[in-house]
Amino acid sequence: MNNFTIFTDSGCDLSQEILNKWNIKYCCLSFMFEDQEKMYGNYDLSSKDFYQKMRDGHIAKTSGINSNEFKEAFAEELQKGNDVLYIGFSSGLSGTYSCAYAAVQELCEEFPERKVISIDSLSASGGLGLLLYLAKEKRDNGATIDETADYIKELIPKNCHWFTVDDLVYLKRGGRVSPTVALVGGVLGIKPVMHMDDEGHLINMSKARGRNASLKAIVDKYGELAENPNSGTVFISHGDCLSDAEKLASMVEKSYGVSTKLITDIGPVIGAHSGPGTLALFFIGKER
Repeated sequence: MNNFTIFTDSGCDLSQEILNKWNIKYCCLSFMFEDQEKMYGNYDLSSKDFYQKMRDGHIAKTSGINSNEFKEAFAEELQKGNDVLYIGFSSGLSGTYSCAYAAVQELCEEFPERKVISIDSLSASGGLGLLLYLAKEKRDNGATIDETADYIKELIPKNCHWFTVDDLVYLKRGGRVSPTVALVGGVLGIKPVMHMDDEGHLINMSKARGRNASLKAIVDKYGELAENPNSGTVFISHGDCLSDAEKLASMVEKSYGVSTKLITDIGPVIGAHSGPGTLALFFIGKER
């Protein structure tokens, strides 16, 4: 029998509808605004409303998922006789994966007859979403939990995340750029082009003058790094800038003949750190 359940968390920035359609279960990160006491789950506020609050000056703080939440969710599947494969939000950006890992270690002892596997995706947003899509395709084609896990582990070092932001103030708040860089960049219209490294950290790679130049730089990186530039699977995520996401998809298709598989919103938990106007391209490359 090939009974296993794929689990993830809301750091994947896939909608609940898509996760349900793909038969992937999830646990939810949360956030709150500094001037409010209410705690929101990642899906409790629409992306558009969330980003409008950010534009209005509200600052959001995020929280991960504790190990007990993971343990209860995983145990429910194990009690049904299903094995569990968890593919989680990068440990380079959140403590969420370490909590899931702790839950997995306990459950391996409590359910010795079942398999419980956790994978640190070293990925985020649509990058994690891309791995989940490829994992569910593997599962649906009859792969075992071990075959699926091994396949995803092989892809992680090649899972490319390239993105840009529209306003450096949000990266400044998170300590990603200095106040001076944010000020000068805002005046000159400089847009950073960033990626996620092999350890799952965000790295500033280059600068582009203006939005269009930053999009072209991302498309150029796709052509340079994509494992199969003319036939690969492409995901795009955006922070309330759908028209730019569609433009980026059009640029990739025009240059390489590849249609974007999925365009998703960047949810509040990740958007709290990157801000409105963030735009990201995800694909499997020869390397990150």
